[in-house]
Order: sequence, then C-alpha cells, then structure tokens
Amino acid sequence: MSPDTRPRRGLRLTLAAAIAMTAALTAPAAGAAPATSRDSVPVPGAPGLGDPLFPLDGNGGYTVDRYLLDFDWQAPKTPFRAKATIRATATTELSRFNLDFAGNTLHEVTIDGTPAEAVREGDELIVTPWLPLPRKSTFTVTVTYTADPTQIRHRDDAIEDYGWIPTPSGTVLYPQPNGAKMVFPANDHPSQRAPVTFRVTAPTGLTAVANGRLVSREPLTGGRERWTYDSEQPVSTQLVQMAVGRLTAVDRPTTNGVPLRDFVPDELVDRTDEYLDLTPQHLRWLEQRLGAYPFKRYGVLVGDTDLGVALETQTLSLVPKADLLGTRVDAERTLVHELVHQWFGDSVALRTWSDLWLSEGHARFYERLYSEEHGGDSFEAAMKTAYTNHNLWRRDFGAPAEPTEPNLFKRMRYDGSALVLYALREKVGDETFRKIDRAWVTKYRGRTASTQDFMDLASAVSGQDLASFLRPWLYGPTTPPMPNHPDWVATPVP
Repeated sequence: MSPDTRPRRGLRLTLAAAIAMTAALTAPAAGAAPATSRDSVPVPGAPGLGDPLFPLDGNGGYTVDRYLLDFDWQAPKTPFRAKATIRATATTELSRFNLDFAGNTLHEVTIDGTPAEAVREGDELIVTPWLPLPRKSTFTVTVTYTADPTQIRHRDDAIEDYGWIPTPSGTVLYPQPNGAKMVFPANDHPSQRAPVTFRVTAPTGLTAVANGRLVSREPLTGGRERWTYDSEQPVSTQLVQMAVGRLTAVDRPTTNGVPLRDFVPDELVDRTDEYLDLTPQHLRWLEQRLGAYPFKRYGVLVGDTDLGVALETQTLSLVPKADLLGTRVDAERTLVHELVHQWFGDSVALRTWSDLWLSEGHARFYERLYSEEHGGDSFEAAMKTAYTNHNLWRRDFGAPAEPTEPNLFKRMRYDGSALVLYALREKVGDETFRKIDRAWVTKYRGRTASTQDFMDLASAVSGQDLASFLRPWLYGPTTPPMPNHPDWVATPVP
C-alpha cells in the first residue's frame, strides 16, 4: 500500500486482545498433529487468532480451502444479493466456529446443505452445526446475505477509508487491513490464505474484474452478464479485489512470460497510457533484483475515486487516478511500489500485522531506489532525512516491528522501515543484501513468514549474526548508529 497521508498516534493492548490471544494459544494450531480419537472432544473454534493488533481477526479450529463468491451486483451504493460458499477443513473437532463478517444483512447459513444456527456478535458470525465437525473433515459453509456496498470504515492513518468504495459507475474494494469482512464472511487475517472464485453478475455494458484469470463471460437474460474469475493461487483476504464499472481492458506487452492487462475507466484510457505503458520496464527491473515474478499475470486497476491510496491487491494493483495524472516520477513511484508488493506482502505473506514493516519497508526501499535511477530524488538523501526523524517516529508510531493498531500505517512503516533495510545494506554490502532479499522471496514464496524468519535467513545468507544488529533497529527505544555514516544524527527525544 502506498499512502498519500502522513503517519500519527498509539494504543494499548486491550483486555479483548488478551482474551483472544489466550483462546488462540489454547486452541489447536492449524496443521497440528491430530489427537487420538479417545481424546477428541468437540470444542469451539477460537474467535480470533490473537494477533496483538487485531486479536479477533481470523478464526481458529479450521482452515479455508477455497472461497466461492457470488455477487448479483446492481448499481453504485445499491444493496444486492450475495452468497459466499466456503470450503474448509476442521483442524480440531468443532462444536462451533466463527467467521469474520461485518454489516450486511444475513439470511441463511448452511453446512453441507443443512441449516445451521448462526448468531452475530459485533464483527463475528458464530456458526453452530447440528452435529460436531470431526477433526480433519472437510465441510462447506454457505452464507446467503444482502451485501451493502455503502459499508465503509475509516482509519486515521495512511489507509483512510476502506471496505466498499464507490465510483461514478460502480465500485472497487479497499479491504486492507481488515475490510474483507465487510464484503464477505471470511477468515480475515493476512496469514490465512485461500484461492477465491468470483462470479459477478452485472448490467450489460459494465465490466467486472477480480484477482486472477477471467474464466468466462456469459450473457444472461434481462440485460445482464456473469463474469467468472479464478485467483489461481491462494490470496490473503486483505488482498482481494473485485471491481465493477465502465472499464476498458488494456493489454500491455507480455513481459518475461507474464501477461499484463490493465483495467482503466473508459474516459481515462488515453490519459493514463503513457505511464501504464511503463509496467514492462518496471517488471524487468525488479526481476533483475528479486528473481521471477511470483504470479501468473499482473495488471493495474485504475481507481476512479478521490481516495488517494494505492493498494497491492494480488495480481491487480489498485492505483487511484490522480497518481497517473501527475508527473512521471510520482506515477512511477506508486506503480513500482505496488508491483514490489507482489513479492513482499502478497507472495510472501505477513505472519502477523507487526511484520508489516517487511512488506511496506521493501516496497518503499525499491520504489526509492528505482526513482533515483529514473529522475527522482536521491535515495541516500531521503534515508538521511528518515534517520533524522527516526527517533520521533519511534516515539509517536512505535518501532518498525512494534506498531500499535492506530499507528500501523504511519510513516514508520514506510520510510522508517526502508531505513532499516538501508542500514542492513550498509552493514553487509549491496551484493549480500541482494542475496538476502532474493533468498527471502524464493524460500518463502507462496508462504507466510515473520520478522524472526527474516533475521534468521539474513544471518544464514550473510554468515554473520544479523539478528543482534537488526533487533535494536526493529524493537529498540532509540535509533542505532547508521553504518558508514557517522555524521548522521537522529533527533534525540527527551
């Protein structure tokens, strides 16, 4: 995600967080070895995964194998019929389980075709089957509801508004950080990934688009069409995208075997072509540094909104129109930033929200590195400025790997985290730094990984203990000295 706003403010861990963390820790972990049958007792799935920042996000007791989303989309800001079919596998014998589900009007929940009891508590949908679900069994939950595309929430950081975001002719999704639950019932945490099939019905003359591959486009009676997309690979719920509107599909040259297709509001095609035509160049530049692009296709969805936030939705980055109507330097910074995320944050997913620095820090690092090479500001000068402010950001927004919930998408997770990577490069040299990053996106491709995983891998690749170097940068109360720059001074905080 690439923000236009300036990052602010802090929060304490709540009692709810502590309760949810306890529940998550005492519940069997996904993929844990099964207990013997005589020890198997039905238990409720944990109502959250215990993430310190969002303790009730995600759910315990099962893993999602696939989402099938049916949206009968009508018009901007107009409720419509929706159905979510969720194939899942129980990781313990379940007496009941939760789905993250906010707003919208619930109609019915079934499990394998049999009606189930469903109770809503805040953003949780608590589902109780008629009989417990055996451990390791697969089951299908179907939730029918009326989707409310006016569902929007607000954050006082770089995210701004999220959820359903209307456009003049349709809608786009801003699900980050946990807005997917406003769109469909989900296991809504970045560590929980599953393939998604979208079936979107919309009026003829509009285009529907979603993550992945267009499987089919079928004319229906009554002046409507059904568009079916398959994500092809598992997706974190924060990276799901589905948009409807007057959009033109624009194919760019296939680059290193990667098909490129953008979706642009009809009236903006000519005005955005010059900058969107640069994606092949961006892709080649990044592949030289990071290795092969990790997905089967890529494109940019141009958001016809006034919301100045870009988003790394998987295989289809959402870029606001304003970012493509200004200078080339600014446009390229956003385009490269979101493309970098396809490796960092999308392919290698976050284990917890505290690992966000790895995603946003790398996106900002390569964005600034590319920009310097293509007419933008000095990378080193930007890092020196970040170093000057780092203690202030550390105080106001938390250390890079210690955010608080209100400060998650503040400046520290962007330039402040890129500075950590800059310090690492200064410590080990450019060649070793490149080996670390390439090893990271290769080893953890298609998996989740944590800050500790990064420190361990960096140490293994470099042959030196980099954990002792990185911990003060990531967790310490003050900013350490910058290697090779003894003249750099971080503003002291009283």
